[in-house]
Amino acid sequence: MVGYSRKLHALAVVLASLAGFVDALGFITLGGIFVSFMSGNSTRLSVGIAEGAWQHVGLVGGVIALFVLGVILGGVVAEFTDHDRRTRKSSVLALVTGLLLIGSIGVLAGWVPLAVIAMTLAMGAENSVFRRNGEVSIALTYMTGALVKIGQRIAAAFFGGPRWSWLPYFALWAGLVGGAVLGALAHRGLGLHALWIATAVSAALTVGVRFLPYRA
Repeated sequence: MVGYSRKLHALAVVLASLAGFVDALGFITLGGIFVSFMSGNSTRLSVGIAEGAWQHVGLVGGVIALFVLGVILGGVVAEFTDHDRRTRKSSVLALVTGLLLIGSIGVLAGWVPLAVIAMTLAMGAENSVFRRNGEVSIALTYMTGALVKIGQRIAAAFFGGPRWSWLPYFALWAGLVGGAVLGALAHRGLGLHALWIATAVSAALTVGVRFLPYRA
């Protein structure tokens, strides 16, 4: 998160919260399979292979493949709009919003598989919002790296480094956790129809990002 303004830090935290919210909905719907946390799915895939649970392996493998396809879609949109950071972010977010809208309509129509497909594609695409030199600069849907950064920055502070440089990474992690809590609570009351909330938030961010200042 180095080099980004505070407002862009805040955007990253909100997007991490959105990822947590959607991931919680997917996790509950799929009975323990994630739509954004592919490290966890990779472990589940491996255990399924070891146990010979091939139906489970097929489901998890399909979700992983969809996530990668979403990353590709987000990367293509980002490449086409890479001449301007504001346009790139809003274009990728428009893609995310469109996919979440398809998922929400799928829920309304009773097509849960379509909703899951759209959610997974959206979570993959979201990772292209923050890019530098064609690479992801802020991970939004997975937090292992953020937790490592928290530990590294705290350790560095013991030896004279910046005292609070770990806070942005903690905020990112807390955003995802908080979003997941809200997603689980929303699912309790609304079921998968809570995906409309995520769609509305993503749409608002798509518009709002056009008004953010850009230093990076």
